[in-house]
Amino acid sequence: MNPLPPLLRKLAYAGLIPFVGLALMVQLAPTPLNYLSGESLASYGAIIASFMGAMHWGANLHTLGKAPPSDRWENRNAWIWGVIPALVAWVALHIYIPVGLLILASTLVIQRNIDQDTYQYYFSSDDARAAFMVLRNHLTYVSATCLVWSAVVILFIQN
Repeated sequence: MNPLPPLLRKLAYAGLIPFVGLALMVQLAPTPLNYLSGESLASYGAIIASFMGAMHWGANLHTLGKAPPSDRWENRNAWIWGVIPALVAWVALHIYIPVGLLILASTLVIQRNIDQDTYQYYFSSDDARAAFMVLRNHLTYVSATCLVWSAVVILFIQN
């Protein structure tokens, strides 16, 4: 049995709709709608990268004032790592869109790889953490693929 609530899974997968829909529009929509879709996809990717970073702040806010941090991750690194994706995403929005899309895809994959090790501090159950990582893998790979594909379409397919 999956320890994640069904609503969490439904909302998480619904979050892929803009990635898939906008990636299709980048490829299939006429100009200038295809380029506007690329900009919108970059913006959505930046929002999601920021959201995934903010999860570290949310996970650690509940410990403030309770007890001294028990490890370096909780003491300092989680706070820093929670901000970095938002800063990278902000930069990605200010450069050539296909390059920004590739940076955002890389950010999501790097976040997933780092978070795989850091989530051990946030989950009280190994089953819940494992189930969440399965979900996170699906979300990361689909969203990163949409971002990369859109960058490729803009760079090499559209003229």
